[in-house]
Amino acid sequence: MHENYMHMAITKAKEGKNTSTGGAFGAVIVLQDEVVCAVHNQVKKEQDITQHAELHAIQMAAKKLGKDGLKDCVLYTSCEPCMMCLGACHWAQFKAIYFGASALDAKDYGYVYSNCYYQMDSEQRHKEFRMTQLLAKEAIAVWEE
Repeated sequence: MHENYMHMAITKAKEGKNTSTGGAFGAVIVLQDEVVCAVHNQVKKEQDITQHAELHAIQMAAKKLGKDGLKDCVLYTSCEPCMMCLGACHWAQFKAIYFGASALDAKDYGYVYSNCYYQMDSEQRHKEFRMTQLLAKEAIAVWEE
């Protein structure tokens, strides 16, 4: 089940990569086995540096479900959330987060987060945000195609 939704997030990342207005990151939000939204990065399209896939998905889902409606949702994202997106995840209070590529994988492909992010204890971050890595190879492959 979790793998199906992660595949969907990775497919969205591929879609984003293959459009001139997208970006190579995807996110899916699920509530009780129903997809609330599935999106890719919108930074280029919106000319808005904050429109990462996770943040865009959170905004869409919050409009659809109401601001308190995300606490029972699960986020699937093709890459470990950056500091900005992680902050939004904190406020969304997701039940769980599944991510594909890690922040270190992203760094290897030129998507560099803040130095202070890399200095954080990743195990503590994953525990606090109920984050689990899933399908890393498939997620990284999006950047290699």
